[in-house]
Amino acid sequence: MRTALLGAMALSTMLTAADGPPAIYKTNAELTGALKAGQATPDMLTSPVSLDERHRINLIRRTRPAAAVAHEGFAELHHIVDGSGTFVTGGTIVRPTGGGGAATIRDGVSKHVGKGDVVLVPPGVPHWYKELDGPITYLEVRWAER
Repeated sequence: MRTALLGAMALSTMLTAADGPPAIYKTNAELTGALKAGQATPDMLTSPVSLDERHRINLIRRTRPAAAVAHEGFAELHHIVDGSGTFVTGGTIVRPTGGGGAATIRDGVSKHVGKGDVVLVPPGVPHWYKELDGPITYLEVRWAER
């Protein structure tokens, strides 16, 4: 009986693995080609690697800083692929009064980041690319922390 149960479990595992792709593969050309194709939003180009309810993985190219954000329940990792800039974490998000301008961060920690650097932002922590030294490209991995 135990042998039959183990055999059924092994077969179930093999069928599950056979049903879906064993991995997701994206070449550099595919990722950067998708960035070029998305230039309808010139300040932030995105090339998705894998997106579902538990995680988001994108190659992102920013040409200008954007508003400060925080993602409740989601941690985020940035691996800088190209370019550099000032990344701010922590502190408090400040939204402009009257609806004009982008949200910023007060009392955060500013670090200059560049090619090869990695930043891990815990869930709910404000973060923001305050200044860019030209375009910056990074792999963004965001996952649910529960």
